[in-house]
Amino acid sequence: MSADTASTSGMPRTPSTSGTSGTSGTSGTDGRPAPATRPPRSSIKIVHRRQPWSAKLLGLLAWVIGLLFVSPVLWMVLTSFHREVDAASNPPKLFAPLSLDGYQAFFSAGPLPPLINSATASLFSTAFVILLAFPAAYALSIRPVRKWTDVLFFFLSTKFLPVVAGLLPIYLFAQQVNLLDNIWLLVVFYTVMNLPIAVWMLRSFLSEVPVEMLEAAQIDGAGVITTMRKIIAPVVTPGIAAAALICFIFSWNELLFARVLTGTIAETAPVFLTGFVTSQGLFLAKVCAASLVVSLPVLIAGFAAQDKLVQGLSMGAVR
Repeated sequence: MSADTASTSGMPRTPSTSGTSGTSGTSGTDGRPAPATRPPRSSIKIVHRRQPWSAKLLGLLAWVIGLLFVSPVLWMVLTSFHREVDAASNPPKLFAPLSLDGYQAFFSAGPLPPLINSATASLFSTAFVILLAFPAAYALSIRPVRKWTDVLFFFLSTKFLPVVAGLLPIYLFAQQVNLLDNIWLLVVFYTVMNLPIAVWMLRSFLSEVPVEMLEAAQIDGAGVITTMRKIIAPVVTPGIAAAALICFIFSWNELLFARVLTGTIAETAPVFLTGFVTSQGLFLAKVCAASLVVSLPVLIAGFAAQDKLVQGLSMGAVR
């Protein structure tokens, strides 16, 4: 070995002192990098970016459109607290004296039986729709049958027929089987009416379920019913809630068939509401008060399931 090699291998290496005279961030005397110094907080400047005028105009336009959509509802609420003379005045009196005469006339007419009939028809039909649509959507999305596109088209084609065209056959059938003025006839009709919509909605929701979850359930020995009840249903709960809410709203607001197929026993809330429209006298304040009360169950259900509704409607939107 040479003298230079022996001297370098036998003697310990001394740390370099070239980094001690440099700027911050270089290595210190112990070989580790020196901590970086932060600038004082007073010298940090926060730059706020101004929104362009186009964004502000779009925001203002969105508020205007929203107010235009809400203004009829606000006007209905305001009119319901006016007297009949002030509600029917032209031009309308915005700052007329407030009154509860419309609500007194509504509640004195006995609205409880029609409200119970509407709740019965809407809740039972919605439950039947979900129980029938969920297995059908499972078969069309996760376990697709042969010619499943034709099946979906058949479900959609049932909505092609105008509602008025099927009114007379359904009325004659209900008359033959003695089901006129029966609330369970409306339950069956609303179930059939909303079933295609629910199948289409749930099919798009169930197609978003990861295949790995189904394969894991099969490996664990889960059957079809167990997979649907314990694996798929918790995942697509927002979609089920969205479909159920839409079916409930459609059933609650249906008027034509309820008007023709019911009388006094199975009268629903929309049919009861039309009874305030008369050819004699003033009725605008009473109709607004009745409309507001009849709309409350749907509004409460919508606000209660608002988060589930938004999640459910956005589940099948992205592929």
